[in-house]
Amino acid sequence: MSLEAFHHSEPLTLGVELELQLVNTHDYDLAPYADDMLRLMARTPLPGSVVPEMTSSMIEVSTGICHSSSEVLGQLSQIRDALVKSADKLNIAVVGGGTHPFQQWHERRIYDKPRFQELSQLYGYLSKQFTIFGQHVHVGCPSADEALVMLHRMSRYIPHFIALSASSPYVQGHDTAFDSARLNSVFAFPLSGRAPCVLTWDQFEQYFDKMTRTGVVKSMKDFYWDIRPKPEFGTIEIRVFDTPLTIERAAALAGFVQSLAAWFLAEQPFTPAEDDYLVYTYNRFQACRFGMDAVYVDPATGGHMPLREHIVQTIDHIARHAGSHGASGALHMLRGEAAAGQNDARWLRGRMQDEQLLAEVIRQAAQRFRGTPP
Repeated sequence: MSLEAFHHSEPLTLGVELELQLVNTHDYDLAPYADDMLRLMARTPLPGSVVPEMTSSMIEVSTGICHSSSEVLGQLSQIRDALVKSADKLNIAVVGGGTHPFQQWHERRIYDKPRFQELSQLYGYLSKQFTIFGQHVHVGCPSADEALVMLHRMSRYIPHFIALSASSPYVQGHDTAFDSARLNSVFAFPLSGRAPCVLTWDQFEQYFDKMTRTGVVKSMKDFYWDIRPKPEFGTIEIRVFDTPLTIERAAALAGFVQSLAAWFLAEQPFTPAEDDYLVYTYNRFQACRFGMDAVYVDPATGGHMPLREHIVQTIDHIARHAGSHGASGALHMLRGEAAAGQNDARWLRGRMQDEQLLAEVIRQAAQRFRGTPP
């Protein structure tokens, strides 16, 4: 199987996908209501799409093609309002967050779709453990070669994305001590991690051909990389974000990605190299484990600094690109949270400290998602 040609897209356009939790409203455990939600959601004309995910207690929503983070927020608002209305009819709730804090993976049901059943046969219990919830952000690229260069430039900011979106401190009823425990489940898959450091589409096609000849992969869907090219859309897709607790944060994160991409295209600030990846896994672990309190190792200089400081510096550095794409408000919000060391993982832990009951934490998180105070 040959690699699909890289399609044209408008540079810097955005698309956002959110994987969301469906919970009942008596004990706030996950509930297998995907089919019912999909049936109800199909009655409302919406931008983007609403589709099933790996297990029957989760769904994925996506925007259409957007030009700004405010447009992302507008589309997500429509989708969110329809989700809440449908969930209320079913007496369930929709929640953000990267993991459900106390669900038991062995109770999950694989959604009845051929690809999900095939993955379940291949990966065994990992498929049910993949009841985790992420945000994916697509950004349009001018060409196939520029997409690969952008992918590897963006890789330096993977820790920033993880810390800003981290919302999965609890797994199976326990505090994991990680801000993003969700990514530990992703890392268990054999084709996760980072893309090969090639900077031309010809080289990438050669890599893809070698991989398909081994029989290990059949399509780009088989790569669970942190960032992967999506030739059918003409984008790169960033996959390390936990699903935030609010659509406002989801849209702000898309604005951050767009602003970085605009900086890359306008200024070509550095040329990616294989040596960038010497500290990649360490930086990613730090961000997953410690969130805003992580240490960031600069791939270019080897210098160490608090990740939150590097996030603030980065946002300040790209501020004029954010302004020209209508993302100033989004980045201002993220900058303030980074400076204060705040993210959704910290919010969840704060609620748990106050309530001492994870079901109540999820109830309050469901209220946050619907846009009303708990």
